[in-house]
Amino acid sequence: MADETGSGVTDGEIGILARRKIEAGIIAPIYAEMTAQLGEERAQAILDRAIREAAMSAARSFAARTPGGTSLRSFQDLLHLWTQDDALSIDVLKASDTEFHFNVRRCRYAETYREMGLGPIGHLLSCNRDGAFCDGYDARIKLERTQTLMGGASHCDFRYRLEDKPE
Repeated sequence: MADETGSGVTDGEIGILARRKIEAGIIAPIYAEMTAQLGEERAQAILDRAIREAAMSAARSFAARTPGGTSLRSFQDLLHLWTQDDALSIDVLKASDTEFHFNVRRCRYAETYREMGLGPIGHLLSCNRDGAFCDGYDARIKLERTQTLMGGASHCDFRYRLEDKPE
């Protein structure tokens, strides 16, 4: 099993939810200082770009280690990494070679960020990684999501599809 940073996970190593909490604790004071120095809009733009790049880099690492190349099925096989430790409660609606649809009913990532007082940037710390991860893993995989728990919706609606050619 691998983690989102691309390193191997061994027994006793923390899951992604715990890792995100540690990262958020480090990011929070840096973000506060960036906001004080640059303003909220600029600080969020920088954080957004950095988090997306980190997600793409991790995804490229996963892709490079995927036997036989990437596909929507190999992408689906990674879901357990993000649901580990009951981090997400999901309902899979469709899982095929070309479509992967699921709803997230509970997101402990969102809950954790809110508990830490980071709810206003939780979408940057977590949600915005999802589409960027697709781009880095396999440019043919596209995510459509119209709502998130982090944004106040009743659930997150993940709708992945595999295109014939990347855009």
